[in-house]
Amino acid sequence: MVVSGRVQGVAFRASCLRMAEQHEVSGWVRNLPDGSVEAVFEGDPGQVRQLVEWARHGPRFALVEDVLVKQEPPEGIGGFEIR
Repeated sequence: MVVSGRVQGVAFRASCLRMAEQHEVSGWVRNLPDGSVEAVFEGDPGQVRQLVEWARHGPRFALVEDVLVKQEPPEGIGGFEIR
C-alpha cells in the first residue's frame, strides 16, 4: 500500500511498526522520495484489514490524503521492519 499526504515526519513508520506488532502482522514500511509512505502487510486477513484501516488516518499528527492498496502474493516475510 502507498499512503500519501502529510505522512513523513509524523512518526507514521514507528506507529505502523507498533500496530503491526500488536496485530501480529509481518512486513515492512518505508518512506518514498515523493513524501509518501509505502508498506507491505502479511498475515491474517482480518488483522491486515485492520492495519489498512488504521493507515487511512495514521498516527496523531498525520494528515492522510489517499491510500492506494494493491494485493500481491505473499512473500513469506517474517517479522516487521522499518526500511
